[in-house]
Amino acid sequence: MTVWIVVSILLVVLSPLAWLRPSRVQSGRMALRMEARRLGLAMQLAPQEWPHWLGQQPPNPCAQYHRPRRGKEPAAWSYWQTAPGVWVNQWREVCQDEALLNHFEKLPANVYKVEADRQMIALYWGEKGEATVLQDIASTLKALA
Repeated sequence: MTVWIVVSILLVVLSPLAWLRPSRVQSGRMALRMEARRLGLAMQLAPQEWPHWLGQQPPNPCAQYHRPRRGKEPAAWSYWQTAPGVWVNQWREVCQDEALLNHFEKLPANVYKVEADRQMIALYWGEKGEATVLQDIASTLKALA
């Protein structure tokens, strides 16, 4: 009888430790984020005001992967992916820039937004995929920087 009491007390004491262990999804995201850092990308969870006309509402906050831009006066722009391979600006005009489209076609369908300002280029991503997807994202951001 005392053995069962001791075992049940131990289970009650040790059960919260199982809650501290990250899930497989969380472990996969941590691995992707560490790989991104190794590839030279910075990552943060950034709150966003998403346009109401986006088909699927992205998460808020969303994972933002970014890197610094090069050059004296780089152009500033923002494009949202409304459907796989369809990139539009804030006025919902389809992207006509062939140089950008060549890079955008390498991105996965769960990239919600790519934006560039004078200091950095950022990409908002759903963080689903393998390390090869992350390498495509890193090469695209490096080419656009």
